[in-house]
Amino acid sequence: MLWEKHEVTTKTLDTSTSGISAVVGVGHTDWVEDYRRVRNGEKPYDSSGYAALAFKRALDDAGLKRDDIDGLIVGPTTAYERMGEILNIDPRWGGQADAVQAVFQAVMAIKAGMAEVVALVYGNDQRSAAVQYGGPQAMGGGSFLSYVYHSPWGLTSQGALYALMFQRYKELHGLTDRDLGQVAVSQRQWASLNPNAIMRNKPLSLDDYLAVKYIAEPLRMNDYCLINDGGVALIIMEAGRARKCHAAKAVTIHGLGRSDLNHNATGLGPRLVDFYLPAQRGAAEQAYAAAGVGPKDIDALLVYDSFSPHIFFALEGFGYCEQGGAARFIAENGIGVGGKLPVNTHGGHLSESYMQGWSHQIEAVRQVRGGLGDRQVADCRHVQYVSDVAGKAMSIIYGR
Repeated sequence: MLWEKHEVTTKTLDTSTSGISAVVGVGHTDWVEDYRRVRNGEKPYDSSGYAALAFKRALDDAGLKRDDIDGLIVGPTTAYERMGEILNIDPRWGGQADAVQAVFQAVMAIKAGMAEVVALVYGNDQRSAAVQYGGPQAMGGGSFLSYVYHSPWGLTSQGALYALMFQRYKELHGLTDRDLGQVAVSQRQWASLNPNAIMRNKPLSLDDYLAVKYIAEPLRMNDYCLINDGGVALIIMEAGRARKCHAAKAVTIHGLGRSDLNHNATGLGPRLVDFYLPAQRGAAEQAYAAAGVGPKDIDALLVYDSFSPHIFFALEGFGYCEQGGAARFIAENGIGVGGKLPVNTHGGHLSESYMQGWSHQIEAVRQVRGGLGDRQVADCRHVQYVSDVAGKAMSIIYGR
């Protein structure tokens, strides 16, 4: 199923969250410097410290004061109450969420009249704290993440799960390692133009990519996200107030979409049978209906990319190409610098910074605002963010 320009398949979806909120401020820490210092054995901040610095920069970007904030959402790597204490904020509405759900919650709080100016704050010291994302102590050894359910069989690595998922996809559609390598190479191209990208000065050719040994076949090191410390913050405001006071910087949230696959999730059914496709199509339908656009209207696509196969599944699930056609789409159209569909124009998690989806929101805002030099997508009016983490497919459409 493909979505044609401005075509939607249902008129029964609730689109009332469209256009009621706008991002007016963004901020982040110095990921490149943070990475250098941590590698040298320093620990500049803990998670809360990184978040506080990003928050201060987002306030400055928006031209706001701390007292203007009446809503607070913090990332899952920090405690909500403690973060509010550090920032000296007593909001009338607040909570804790990951990147994409934080945006959803902020929009819904504004719609409900519970807040007008919501700060979304995230900090993570994952590298300096030596957080394990695989092995017997993965994320503390708890069972709150889907991949830890498989620890009795030794399958605790997210990379191994995506390797298993992509191996089946690869065999079904007759792909090669060179097809997969297009993603890492394209995103490194974008990173080379981004002063905030950790891998900016490390070129990657397809031959370079293929020369690296597998970590979990068919995934190589450059198919994996970075692990680094840092912080991110966004300020989301009621749209009328944003247009009145922050028109030059306001970027409107035009569409939201979400659809989950929970049935047989711990048995890997949604991954290995459908590659999350039904959930992605459901989320896409909602987001496109709300925004009144389709894939052909999108100027840049930002995909949650803890591993490179995410890009293949997103292109198909969100209607950019037919099922099984992602490799051909990438080869024929291009997703890197000069390509017809710019994807992860900051370098993504693979080459810019692993901020668990938060940095993608900043890139969406900056592309719509413009002024990014060689990295800028020409006449960028609509940017779509998508994620498919553990069967939860979500999408946000940002625009002018």
